[in-house]
Amino acid sequence: MILNCWIVDDEPLALSLLESYIERTSFLRLTGKYSNALTAMKKIAGETVDLLFLDIQMPEVSGMEFARIIGDHTRIIFTTAFGEYALEGYKVSALDYLLKPFSFTDFHTAAKKALTWFEMTENRSSSHHKQEKVGLFVKSEYKLIHLLYEDILYIEGLKDYVKIYTEQDPKPILSLMSLKSLEEELPGDRFMRVHRSYIIQQNKISSINKNRIIIAKKQIPIGETYRKQFHTIIGNR
Repeated sequence: MILNCWIVDDEPLALSLLESYIERTSFLRLTGKYSNALTAMKKIAGETVDLLFLDIQMPEVSGMEFARIIGDHTRIIFTTAFGEYALEGYKVSALDYLLKPFSFTDFHTAAKKALTWFEMTENRSSSHHKQEKVGLFVKSEYKLIHLLYEDILYIEGLKDYVKIYTEQDPKPILSLMSLKSLEEELPGDRFMRVHRSYIIQQNKISSINKNRIIIAKKQIPIGETYRKQFHTIIGNR
């Protein structure tokens, strides 16, 4: 799949850098490059733009204002020097939020999230399934991180915090939220509470040893309250 993408940024150096990153990414095709949001707004009508790399602080029309009028098909990755806009980016359903200066590795990771989103959306459409979320945003260390469900191994609750363990990072993502509130956001057909301190992703289980689950070499206890439900669900899989 090839994604048609635009860059909208009022900094010439940022435009050039993003253009070079897109040229190095096989599944991206640059079809528009603009130095202000007002011009881009006038041009986007009737165009098929899959992915928009969008700066926030720009003259005349801000990137956030532009994001609010874009059609549902276009996905947004914000590229900005200001971290305080991360929460607003979440409200307009941005796929990712890159804080300048960012590396090609960071750029490519964000672009891959977009590719995964479009591939999963296309697969669901072809199967006549309704569109579903493929991930969630969590706040960690003053920034908003977009996590794909498929990347999460398990989650550990620590009083007011949670530790989210993923396949990509050996270090967990620490977020100020309760395990219960996170459990309510996660799809129940994929994730399961197995202990008052643990939520696991079912398809990441490598083995079960008595009352312990093994995921990525981590032994996770099955709480007495959750054992019957756990063994029933696993027995039906």
